[in-house]
Formats: sequence, C-alpha cells, structure tokens
Amino acid sequence: MTDQPVADKLRIAEPQAAPSPQERAEAAGLQGSAETRSTQPDFDILSRNLARLATQGARAAAAYFEPFETGRAGNGMAEQIVDAVQSFGRVAEYWLGDPSRTVEAQTAISTNFLGLWAHTLRRLSGEADEPVVPPDPNDKRYAAPQWRESAIFDFLRQAHAITSDWANDLIARAETTDSETRARAQFYLRLITSALSPSNFVATNPELLHETLASNAENLVRGATNLVEDITAGRGTLRIRQSDSSKFELGVNMAATPGKVIFRNDLIELIQYAPATEQVYKRPLLLIPPWINKFYILDLNPQKSFVRFAVEQGFTVFLISWVNPDERHRDMGFETYLHDGIFASLDVIESITGERKIAALGYCVGGTLLSIALALMARRHDDRIDSVTLLTTQTDFAEAGDLRMFTSEAQISAIEAEMAGTGYLDGAKMANVFNMLRPNDLIWSFVVNNYVRGKTPMPFDLLTWNSDSTRMAAANHSFYLRRCYLENSLAKGDMVIDGEKLDLGEVKLPIFNLATREDHIAPAQSVYAGALLFGGDVQYVLAGSGHIAGVINPPDKPKYQYWTGPQPQGSLADWFAAATEHAGSWWPHWADWLAAQAPEKVPARKPGNDRYLPLCDAPGEYVKVKS
Repeated sequence: MTDQPVADKLRIAEPQAAPSPQERAEAAGLQGSAETRSTQPDFDILSRNLARLATQGARAAAAYFEPFETGRAGNGMAEQIVDAVQSFGRVAEYWLGDPSRTVEAQTAISTNFLGLWAHTLRRLSGEADEPVVPPDPNDKRYAAPQWRESAIFDFLRQAHAITSDWANDLIARAETTDSETRARAQFYLRLITSALSPSNFVATNPELLHETLASNAENLVRGATNLVEDITAGRGTLRIRQSDSSKFELGVNMAATPGKVIFRNDLIELIQYAPATEQVYKRPLLLIPPWINKFYILDLNPQKSFVRFAVEQGFTVFLISWVNPDERHRDMGFETYLHDGIFASLDVIESITGERKIAALGYCVGGTLLSIALALMARRHDDRIDSVTLLTTQTDFAEAGDLRMFTSEAQISAIEAEMAGTGYLDGAKMANVFNMLRPNDLIWSFVVNNYVRGKTPMPFDLLTWNSDSTRMAAANHSFYLRRCYLENSLAKGDMVIDGEKLDLGEVKLPIFNLATREDHIAPAQSVYAGALLFGGDVQYVLAGSGHIAGVINPPDKPKYQYWTGPQPQGSLADWFAAATEHAGSWWPHWADWLAAQAPEKVPARKPGNDRYLPLCDAPGEYVKVKS
C-alpha cells in the first residue's frame, strides 16, 4: 500500500495564490457592512491619531502616578497579590509534589491543545468541524459572528477557554489543599482569566480590530481621552464609568417615592413616606438598608421601587438613610449604628404613629445589623419589633460569599491601617471589591466599551446606583470585617454588644428570610445556615437570580421565580427538594405574609407630627453626598 502523503494526513490544502487584502479580511472574519468593508485605513490620519493616542496615554500615566509622587497612594492591592501567589503556590505544590500528578496535569492540557490544533488546521483547509470547546451562547464577549466564522479568532477563543478550564480543574482537584485555599485560588484565577480574555484586546478581537482599522484608530484616541478623565476623576484611581449618570436625578426619576425626612441625627435621616391608600395597616414598617451603597436600590424608579410597592399595599413605611461618613464618624461602630440608627428610629416611629410595636425589614448588612439588634433586644426583653423580614442577610459567615476573599487577617489589617489615616474607607475601594466579584460584567465589558471602542456608557439606573458608592466609618467597618467575616462571632454566640453576649436562639419572632439562588455576596447556603440560628418561626424563601436582581423583581415585570418550603431544618438541598416553585415576583407573597402578622387597619398617616416636623422632602440630604 502506498503511504498517504503527509499533507493529506494533516489535511493541509494545496498551496494557492496569495490572498488579496479583501480575502484576508474575509478569512479573518473582519467583514462588517458594505460601507465598512470598503473602508481602508488612511495612513496619514492613522499616524496622526497614533500620535494623539501617545499623548493621551502619557496624560493617563501622569494622572495615575500623580498620587505616588505626592505620597497619597496606598498599597491596597499588595495583600491581594500576596494572597493570590500563596493560594496558587499551595495548589501547585499538590501537582508538582508527585511526578505522576505532574504528568497527568501536562497530559490534560496537551491533549486538548493537540485537538484544537487539529481542529484549526481542518478549518483552515476549508473543512467544517465541531469545535473542541463549543461557544457559550450566554457569553456576550464572543457573541459576534466573526468569532465563529474565522478559524483564527475561534482558535483564540478556544485556547483561552481550554487554558482557563484546565487551570480551574487543577484547583478543584487539588485534594490535599484545604477548601478555603482552593476557593481563593479559583477566585483569583477568575480575575486573571477575565483580564486575559482575547475579547479585551484589539489584536485578538475581530470586532475591535475592524473598528480600529475602519476609524483610523479614532476609537482608541477617544478611549484614551475617556481613560484620562476617569483616572483624573478618581484622583489617581481608575473609576470606570458604568452608566451615563447625567440622565438621572435623585428625587425626580430615582428615589422619587413621595415622603418627608422627619428626623435627622449625625448618623441617619429617617424618611416617612406619604400614604397611597385611604387606610393603612396599624403596624408601621421600618426599612433598614445597607450602608454599603445607598438606600435607593429599594426605590430605584417608580417601576422598580420596593418602597412604592410597600406603600401601595397599605403599609406606613419608614426608611433609614445612612450618612455617607467622613473623618468625623471614624469612631462610630456597630453599637452606634444600633443606638443612633435602629433604636432612635423606633423612638421616633412610636411618637409619630402611637404604635409601640413595629415590623422591621433589613437588607444585606442592614439585615445583619437588625439581627444583632434583635438578639440584644431579646436579652433585654425589649419587644418593640414584632415581626422581621431579612433580605439576602448573613448571620452565619462560615460559608460566606466571595467577599471573604478580602477578609484575611493580613487584608483586614491593611484596611485598618488605611482607615486609621482618614477615619473611613473610601467608597471607590469598596466599589472595586464588588466589581471584582463579577469582572466580566462590571469591569472588562466597560474597559472595552469605554477605553477601546471610545464610547460613552448608556444610561442605566441600576449601574448608576452601583457607581454611587459610600464611604465606610472606620470603627464600624473594622467591627463588621473582624467580628462577622473573620471570627463569625454572632453565629458562635460569642458576639458582645453593650456588654451583653448575644444568642440568636433567643429571637423567637416570626421571620421572613429571603435568599437568592445565584447570590455571590450572601449565598443561599449561607443565608440558610443563618436561618437555623433563630429560635422562632422562620419562613425561608428562595428567589431566582442574584443579590440585587433577585430582590428587585417587581410584580408588574417579573423576571424570576421563587420557591417556598417548610420551616428550615436539615440541609438546604433537603429543603429545596420539598419546596414549591412559584412564577413571578416574591413581593406579593411577602406583602400577604406581613399583613397577616397584624391585619388591623387605621386611617392613613401623614408624615411627621407636632414633635417631628418634616425637615425636607424625600430622599433627603444624606443620600446626595458623594464619596
């Protein structure tokens, strides 16, 4: 038998005439509309734009390094870098410590890449072939058809996916490495692989390459200008614009539910919302939002406002608006937030409504603060709060979300050292942490749009709120990180407030406890574990989506479902197996639950009284302070 030619074995096409520029562009998948296909770079314009780009790049670098020259720069990322290296190092020890495991790791990636090379060679020879890593239809980074039509760019996409999956698999299978280290390594790997995606670079992204050539790099010049503006606005820190916030105004088309500020101290403004019904439930409702970001996530706009919904159900709604702290608030800790926040609000609400007992709702860390208040009140036999709603709230931090990656002893000590100088943690630092939890969606998509494509972000209410960060008072933030994340003292029964040792088992109130299924900040498992700590009747409800979208899911346009089930006991998996799925928003279900706790009604109440005269219209002044 005659040996088959090597070229046939490799399925390499016979040599052909050199392709034209048009054919090369078509093969690379760079073709757009007829208008852009005919566009050829003007090298005179291109050279001028590259010179402008160099100038703007120099300005961006000067703006970035200016804080270092003036001594204002910190080493905020140093601890994360050290932690990442140590986490990767421990995983590497497992695979390099045994020659057989080393060979196994090398073989795994080599096999996949050999398959990818063979696949790419077949495609370049004109054959149709199934990819080694099929495109993910939910990954917006590779949605453009050029990623599939071009063998070269498809190779880049698959190579990135193969490498990422291989590294993630090595971390997951490092059996002798502790689970906490593996979780940290996976988190840092996600940051690295997101940053190194071929979709982020002009030379490896067909859309960006075509756009750059068609515009003679004008997009890069605009992007560099945007970069200079954002670094300058951040005073040396890059503050990536996620939304065109100029289209929104608090009190007009955001945080616009009618109401009055009826009390103010150094820590809070207390808002009472105007009634929307002739009669209201006798028992008032106090909303306690997180002080990380601002309260109007609960009053985003009229269509997405949880506050407006609660008012329209006939509840008299009060809401705490936390101050955006500065150096004057450095010593305000959790005890201050309890006394000057929750307990001060209870006094005002009783004076205005005449009701001693209220319903309270806490969201995220606001719910953690509320839970601590409940435990302290139970120890002191204070029964002014008679029913409780907790939204994505953690009280047991043993299985906390990805934020625990920033709460090692070394990292907390570094944060405390930084706060010691200012009295607070700058809001941009906390915003960057939250963005790092979803790097593809909240970092790199905007880097590409703003700084490579040179475009201005579209107006988006949720991202405008997300960018409206708040500072953290030093004492309060340190207590939260140490006592909750690092020590988990509330769940262990070791937390001491006002000299009282707290036990959540003494809290025997009815509790509506909402978790969300895809939450990376307060995972459903973590919320469920916390629900087991309370001593009373807990209705655990699981909503679809994540920390924000799962909560802000209005009935008029619901996007996600929710599940209800028995009193929490045993595992979350067992609870879910017995749960019932419901279409639509959980809001009406919650409103029915809350109304059933105290169904009596009274005539509607106007904000304030003779003692607490309205100070200004909602949303007040504290929420307007920028960090």
